[in-house]
Amino acid sequence: YEPFIDTIIICTMTALVIVITGVYNDPATLAIREASKGAALTSVAFATVSDWFPAILTLSVVLFAYSTMISWSYYGERCWAYLFGERTSIAYRVAFLVFIVIASVASASNMVDFTDLLVLAMAFPNLLGLYLLSGKVRAMLTDYQNKLRSGELDREIVKD
Repeated sequence: YEPFIDTIIICTMTALVIVITGVYNDPATLAIREASKGAALTSVAFATVSDWFPAILTLSVVLFAYSTMISWSYYGERCWAYLFGERTSIAYRVAFLVFIVIASVASASNMVDFTDLLVLAMAFPNLLGLYLLSGKVRAMLTDYQNKLRSGELDREIVKD
């Protein structure tokens, strides 16, 4: 559910706040918009409603960043352990901590570019796997559809 909540609900609500409050077209926010500083623009939008809303936004951004680090660390470690074995997980943890330190001193744009490249690098083996397994997936889908049409799946449910 997390990707749905982040992408659809939170991002849509944030965009609506920015548009409804009018800071998107405000000449005073031109520098923020040109610098592509979304969190700063959101903070300005929230400040038009109440002086203390930016503090809530700051806390939300910190919690979001922290939870993202935890989830990416976990997913990455599970993939690392699958590829290289459980005993090498400490190497992944050390590398992850090193990258956290680097990220804290590097520019945000460099870090976004780097993480985008890493996500792209993960996409290539997945696309290759999808291509290589497409025949098996198609055969399994055809088998499932045949069982569904024949009512065989309904009979399996009744047996249980």
